[in-house]
Amino acid sequence: MLSNHKINHWSNWLNCVLATISLLLIFSNQTSADEKKASPQFKDGEAQIVKAFADADYWIRHDLWVETEFDSDGDGKLDRMHVSVTRPRQTESEGLKLPAVYISSPYFAGTGSKGRQYFWDTKQELGAVPKKRERVPSVVRKGMRPIISKTHMKDWVPRGYVVVHSSSPGTGLSQGCPTIGGDNESLAPKAVIDWLCGRAKGFTTIDGSEPVTAKWCTGKVGMTGTSFNGTLALAAATTGVEGLEAIIPIAPNTSYYHYYRSNGLIRHPYGYLGEDIDYLYDFVHSGDKNRREHCNCEIRDKELLKQFDRVSGDYNRFWAGRDYLNDIKPVKAAVLMSHAFNDWNVMPEHSVRIFKALQANGVPTQAYFHQGGHGGPPPMKQMNRWFTRYLHGVKNGVEKDPKAWIVRAGAKRDQPTSYADYPNPKAKPVKLFLGAGAPEQGILSINTQPAQGTEKLVDNFSFNGTALAQAEWTEHRLIYVSPKLSKPIHISGTPRISIRLACNKPAANLSVWLVSLPWTEGRNSKITDNIITRGWADPQNHRSLTESEPLKPGQFYDLSFDLQPDDQIIPKGQQLGLMIFSSDRDFTLRPTPGTELTVDLDKTSMMLPIVGGTSALKESLAPGKKK
Repeated sequence: MLSNHKINHWSNWLNCVLATISLLLIFSNQTSADEKKASPQFKDGEAQIVKAFADADYWIRHDLWVETEFDSDGDGKLDRMHVSVTRPRQTESEGLKLPAVYISSPYFAGTGSKGRQYFWDTKQELGAVPKKRERVPSVVRKGMRPIISKTHMKDWVPRGYVVVHSSSPGTGLSQGCPTIGGDNESLAPKAVIDWLCGRAKGFTTIDGSEPVTAKWCTGKVGMTGTSFNGTLALAAATTGVEGLEAIIPIAPNTSYYHYYRSNGLIRHPYGYLGEDIDYLYDFVHSGDKNRREHCNCEIRDKELLKQFDRVSGDYNRFWAGRDYLNDIKPVKAAVLMSHAFNDWNVMPEHSVRIFKALQANGVPTQAYFHQGGHGGPPPMKQMNRWFTRYLHGVKNGVEKDPKAWIVRAGAKRDQPTSYADYPNPKAKPVKLFLGAGAPEQGILSINTQPAQGTEKLVDNFSFNGTALAQAEWTEHRLIYVSPKLSKPIHISGTPRISIRLACNKPAANLSVWLVSLPWTEGRNSKITDNIITRGWADPQNHRSLTESEPLKPGQFYDLSFDLQPDDQIIPKGQQLGLMIFSSDRDFTLRPTPGTELTVDLDKTSMMLPIVGGTSALKESLAPGKKK
């Protein structure tokens, strides 16, 4: 017989074994339950954060080089793009396949100096050959492998996506030359997408032959990014590459001409007076030091500097080749555009023009516009629904949602107002006429003012637009002001001015602002308080955007051009002001003051898109009823 001691010993041992087995079973069941959850989850048409994907400590990170179809740095070998990947561990341990959210950029490896001494000197006469600018010192590459960038990871990896980054040609550890809108900047992200879909070669090293495949990718890819990064998303889409299902470009530059010129006029992005396309090349060129001289010579000096025409500002073949509207036909990816109506860097026309062209081509398209400045993505819910529908294939009905989402002034970014389309379909063009009043305020009216004659302004870049709009009396601008609004008016669309003018010199800047008066300043002023929209043009291009001609002093010319698109409600008590002046201190060249512009008021008018049309504006301009 066993003693009580031995019985207790074996009993305890058996209990321990049973407890261990129980714990193992519990752990196994829990692991099994977790494994079942380790796949994308969806609720209300949106990908949800999955706990098993959310811990960044367990993400797999690696980098590689994807071979392209071009040799832009002239070394006799196809350029390879540096790519980094961040994915949930289940893509390795369980063979899980996921779609990819892909971001490409020239900025990831560092950029050059923003010192003003490296910009073009804007104090020059119009039509003159500019002085050479000082070169930006070579960019010092930054960043450590295998991570190129950490952007977008926290948003998308936990929701069941792989996040992929790549440096664009001639930047970081990517081979090639930056071309600032050249074909290789479209073909580079195409190659990465081809690799994600199993059609292109990837390698473990920049010059090796050991292959890397994207066996964890479903073959569904989305792209996003802000500014240049958003431009590259659109650039990739214009190749028509298979597998790129959706893009969300945020404040993209869709035409380098529209970024650096306006209707024939040399014009600079706000805050970067004197910047041009060759400076941007220097600013991003962080690539291989051994190929920089070749790139500088062949791309910057022979292609950019010889063709960008900083003398006339005309649109030419060089600029046409860097205008994505000209390449829009192959786009198949569903496009969610995002832009701000007060972005004076990459102006809102960039997205509006592409949005309308894609709609005309039958591409699934939506637009999100807000009232801020440069950048600003759509709400996460909207982006999530977009990628969920087109990358995961969940039929959430997003394609049936309203086509436009507008953040009204004072509203939160995640609370846009939906429109059936942009512009608001209820907006109709209303013609406004001018009444004399210089050098003080003239009249802006829906009624014609008979025999108003001409008024003159004298150019002087020393005064910026803000000062000119507030001045009670000045010869440096003409301004025409409406009566006070007795009711708010809703502007939605692209205003257009038609103007007849003469100049006392062969060339002049022409700047137009639409403002809301009285002007307000101070801590509580909002970005939407004063400037409604703006536009610029070169009178020398009155007949053609591609061929300018010197003005004959004293001769009148007719020209029409668009201001920047907008959607804004102008509140009761404000006045609309149309301001016409010459050099815009913050945007244009600064010639010697003294150029005179004479405007024929009887042949000058503005078309303003008003929700409700003429009747709505008449009602708003009618005197309010006294209580």
